[in-house]
Amino acid sequence: MPVPSSFEAADVAELPPGAADALAQVNGALRRVELTFDEALRSDLPPVQHLVRHIEAYRGKMLRPQLVLACGLAASGHSKPGTLPIRPEHIVIGAVCEMIHMATLVHDDVLDEADVRRRGATVNRLRGNEAAVILGDYLFSSAYRLCSTLPGAEGQRSALLIGQTGMTLCSGELLQLHHRGNFSLDEPTYLRIVEKKTASLIGAACRLGALASGVDAPTGDCFNAFGVSLGIAFQIQDDLLDLTGNQSVVGKPLNRDAELGKLTLPVIHHLAHADPDRRGRTLLLLKQVSEQETDHAEHLLNALASTGSVDYARDRAVRLVEEARSSLVDLPETPGKQLLMHMAQRVVARSF
Repeated sequence: MPVPSSFEAADVAELPPGAADALAQVNGALRRVELTFDEALRSDLPPVQHLVRHIEAYRGKMLRPQLVLACGLAASGHSKPGTLPIRPEHIVIGAVCEMIHMATLVHDDVLDEADVRRRGATVNRLRGNEAAVILGDYLFSSAYRLCSTLPGAEGQRSALLIGQTGMTLCSGELLQLHHRGNFSLDEPTYLRIVEKKTASLIGAACRLGALASGVDAPTGDCFNAFGVSLGIAFQIQDDLLDLTGNQSVVGKPLNRDAELGKLTLPVIHHLAHADPDRRGRTLLLLKQVSEQETDHAEHLLNALASTGSVDYARDRAVRLVEEARSSLVDLPETPGKQLLMHMAQRVVARSF
């Protein structure tokens, strides 16, 4: 059985039999998502097609399509292996969510002046910022066009939610840009940025996957709550990996948040709890880092250790995962639900 990159072989071995069957079905459907994604972006213009093929390397965990499919299974209520329905709508929605995500990655690389993603050159590194911006727009446009192919009221509902989510993503990015270099950023504002910029799309993927299985709106809200809490935990884990990860595993340069003047949860917690002398030294270090005046990784980690800030962020992510899992506590115990519970745990256990 092929294993999606958000699962490792050891994790699959620990899955209950029903959840393993659900994972096998998600694996098979992910290939259909990839084919739908590729076909929707196909261009007869060689320069465009070359860039489209290049961003195929950006596919990593494919978390959002996996969640569309797994939530669709969990919402179906089917409990017998082999009867778990994945509908064509789930495939389309999975491809749409991945396109939106890819578009944000391409645009983020421009904003962050990034050269490497998934161990390869970014589009802006290869072709410049102009091509990267337009390619991101091409991805957004393709996602909305593909979403419009869904039939009837379901298509209208999905297109409206995807459009609203796109606006939310952009507002979160603008809010983050507004606070770039703001060393007084507090935790509630950080969480608001993350909820808009990252978690909103993950919540939409979960909601749309469930709705495509025919659940009512209140149940769809529960899946959205699951995705939003999971999405915030996912971003906190990304923040931690930027500070403590292995670059060869993570697949991109580390410590970029500090260099770009982006305060993440461990740093925010440290600045709020350090004594005045330590806080002043950390602020000077962050200023030097943002101006690329110092090699900072070890010094910054030592500072964060003095206030237990890395452990605080890890604990916050774990608690958010438990909040996510509790959002679905009333669902029947089906293979799809079991798989979702294990996927949630993987968010904070991963190393990339």
